[in-house]
Amino acid sequence: MSSRRRFYARPLLATAASIVVLTGVAATAPAATPATGPAATLDDTYYQNALGKSGTALKSSLHTIISDQTKLSYTQVWDALKATDQDPANSSNVILLYTGRSQSKSENGGDTGDWNREHVWAKSHGDFGTATGPGTDIHHLRPEDVQVNSIRGNKDFDNGGSAVSGAPGNYTDGDSFEPRDAVKGDVARMILYMAVRYEGDDAFADLEPNDSVSNGSAPNIGRLSVLKQWSQEDPPDSFEKNRNEVIFDRFQHNRNPFIDHPEWVEAIW
Repeated sequence: MSSRRRFYARPLLATAASIVVLTGVAATAPAATPATGPAATLDDTYYQNALGKSGTALKSSLHTIISDQTKLSYTQVWDALKATDQDPANSSNVILLYTGRSQSKSENGGDTGDWNREHVWAKSHGDFGTATGPGTDIHHLRPEDVQVNSIRGNKDFDNGGSAVSGAPGNYTDGDSFEPRDAVKGDVARMILYMAVRYEGDDAFADLEPNDSVSNGSAPNIGRLSVLKQWSQEDPPDSFEKNRNEVIFDRFQHNRNPFIDHPEWVEAIW
C-alpha cells in the first residue's frame, strides 16, 4: 500500500457530531435525523419496521425491506443507467462515476472512449459475475469510462496511490483505488447497500465489508474504516438522491437506505 494518504476536509452533516458508534443488538439506536417531506413518508411506510433499531437488528430489518425488489437482466442495465445517471444539464448524456465526465448515452460499449457498466462492488469479490441479482443490481452499477473501469479492476477501496490517467482526482496503487472526492460517499454507500442486501440467503455469497485491501475473490471489500469516513465526509447530494428515487420509482422498486438515512452507517458498523 502506498504511503500516500489523503484526508480531505468536507463539512459533515449537522447531526454527525451526535452519532455514536454502536455495537451489538441491545444498544440504543441513535436518534434519526428528523425527516420532512418524502423522507417522512418513507419512515412512516417503507422503513417503519427498521426505525428505533441498531446493530444486527437494524441490518436484518433493512435486509428484509430492500430484498423486495424487481430484478433486471444485464442487458436491461444499459437502459436503466441511461436514466439513473442522466446528466441533469443534458438529457442526452450520462455522468461517469469516476471521471465525472458527461458523455453521450449512445457511446456505450467496450471500445476505447466508450462508457460501460462498472460494478462498484467488484463482481469477482464473491464470484457473482453478471448473474441476475448482485451482478445486475443498479444500486451499485454505474456508467464509467472503459479504460478507467479497467484500471480500477477488482481493487478494494482505500486512500492512496498515484493519479489515474484520464480521471482527475482518482488515485490507485497495486491493491486499492481512491475515487474523486465528489463521489467518495456514493461509493461507500453503494458498498454498504450491497452488504445489507446480499446476506447469503439467496444462492449468492454473503457480502461483507472489512478492513482489508487484499480480499481477492473472497466476498469482502475494504477498507471499511475508510468507507465509513468517506460516507461522513461526502454526504448524499442531489444527484445521488435523485438516482435513488429513479431506481425506486422506475426500475428495482427498492432503495439504498444509507442515502435516505446516512446515520445508519454508524448504527450498523
